[in-house]
Amino acid sequence: MPDAILMDMQSGKRKTAMAKYTFFTNPLSRAWIAWWALHEVDADYRPVIVNWSNKPDELARANPMGKVPTLVHHHEGDHIHVVTETAAICHYLAEAEASELAPRDEERADYFRWLFFAAGPVEQATTAKTMGFMPTPEQEVMTGFGSLERTVDTLESWFSQNAYVCGDRFTMADVYVGAQVDWGLRSGTMPKRDALARYADAVRSRDAYRHTEAVCAEFLPEQSDDA
Repeated sequence: MPDAILMDMQSGKRKTAMAKYTFFTNPLSRAWIAWWALHEVDADYRPVIVNWSNKPDELARANPMGKVPTLVHHHEGDHIHVVTETAAICHYLAEAEASELAPRDEERADYFRWLFFAAGPVEQATTAKTMGFMPTPEQEVMTGFGSLERTVDTLESWFSQNAYVCGDRFTMADVYVGAQVDWGLRSGTMPKRDALARYADAVRSRDAYRHTEAVCAEFLPEQSDDA
């Protein structure tokens, strides 16, 4: 999709200016979370769908890892900022777009605690389970998550008493944490707990979540020949 003829993913109308962000993504990946974040802040972006077997040179220049999501923020002139790592992209968008989803001063401790807890222990624990790498009791002291059960117990204890990461208010941290819980429950990599199920239901009800599902569905046929 050339920059000169961009499709506004919110309205479906064509635009003639370069988008504010270039977003390298694939609907069958963790990039879905950052896609949701883009819609939560109503960002002006150009999606570049990455085919695993033929990654664009544009992505390699932006991110030598060649991984999605990768977000390129275009400023005036030729100045750009490149942001990788899904949790970082989520928070970056909240600040760059001056969104109400950014943490308030009194929320910052909870916001960053759980954002990075999800990016660290939760991600590690669920990936380890998927790959069959669960540590022995003796190895738990060397892992960042200890055990899957302890990680999930910790999440459950929080959401048993709080509707969202920062109490009663949805913030950008809930995009990342919520996506991890949502996927964990759907895929079976996270044991079902009532408090986590309630939290997942709450984040799934977001308009931006539902819009992201619809947008991603439009791109799924393009992935039919991918491994």
